[in-house]
Amino acid sequence: MSAELPFLPFSRPTIDEATITAVGEVLRSGWITSGPKVAAFEARMSEYFGGRPVRTFNSGTCTMEIALRIAGIGPGDEVITTPISWVATANVIIEVGATPVFADIDPVTRNIDLDQVEAAITPRTKAIIPVYLSGLPVDMDRLYAIAAKHKLRVVEDAAQAFGSEWKGKRIGAFGDFVSFSFQANKNLTTGEGGALVLNNLEEAKIAEKYRLQGVTRSGVDGIDVDVLGGKYNMSDIMAAIGLGQFDNIEAITAHRRALARRYYEAFGPDFEAQSGAQLPLQAFDSSNYHLFQIILPDHGPGTRADFMNAMKERFNIGTGYHYSPIHLFTLYRERGFKEGMFPVAEKLGYLTVTLPMFYAMTFADVDRAVAAVKAILIK
Repeated sequence: MSAELPFLPFSRPTIDEATITAVGEVLRSGWITSGPKVAAFEARMSEYFGGRPVRTFNSGTCTMEIALRIAGIGPGDEVITTPISWVATANVIIEVGATPVFADIDPVTRNIDLDQVEAAITPRTKAIIPVYLSGLPVDMDRLYAIAAKHKLRVVEDAAQAFGSEWKGKRIGAFGDFVSFSFQANKNLTTGEGGALVLNNLEEAKIAEKYRLQGVTRSGVDGIDVDVLGGKYNMSDIMAAIGLGQFDNIEAITAHRRALARRYYEAFGPDFEAQSGAQLPLQAFDSSNYHLFQIILPDHGPGTRADFMNAMKERFNIGTGYHYSPIHLFTLYRERGFKEGMFPVAEKLGYLTVTLPMFYAMTFADVDRAVAAVKAILIK
């Protein structure tokens, strides 16, 4: 069967001809590093988020690190986050010298369990980094109530949540620090890159320093450096791609939600009972459906690998997994974490599979993916 149909990847970026032309114009302009396109991209996002300051960077990892530095997080401090995310979410805590503290996840939303967050707070806790897995926000009201009660900063890892909402308000239009990623498979991409939504212009100016070696410009009298910064600036080439993507962001979000609806319809009401698998929470009013993930029935070692291999070899369909439990990586085991500490994350981390979901997909692609899943799981 795999030879009869083209390969269906789990993700693929869509770059239109107008965007390709715009990138060519940047290349011909002679100004390819940070310049007018970056400024325009930041202004466009600031407008999108209700006028909040936005600064762009070359990744969605440094955005979180810089947010922690602006918040004054460092040695002796603890930061609570989820064990189910890309490892960058926890790594940035170590990068600033603080201590990562994990809280287990909710088995339904698959996001950090806010009850566990509150239980993990100590006098050393200074911040929370929630992750909006697959584009689904946590309960934002509860999150910020906890933060206010304990006087904590919040760095929202909204890497997957561009276009997501909470009670009709865009993620990024409210809250504390909000970090987005524009890596290749994100709903809005710049190839690589990220953006940080900040609270005021003072924070924005500090962020500008951190993204360019801590440099303070002072005209003909030279420069000064007053913070230890890095080389994190976005290029105009990347910003040109982002501006092109921005023109279609509402359509992108709407189409992904339509694809998700098709997934639920195609799987049908009896799929979970028949297969033992678990579909994601239906959340069309909030999630941008960056990913569509199912949890496989636990058939022991090799469950996920066997399933993914069958999808590729029998049906020529690509899948992924997002993510393995961070606390069980060698780096974190060496810091004292071990099996059994976060059982929900451990179970779901090894049984979650990401099915195809991208803007160029059709309903026929969804039907094909669902048919393959059913053929493997339902005997």
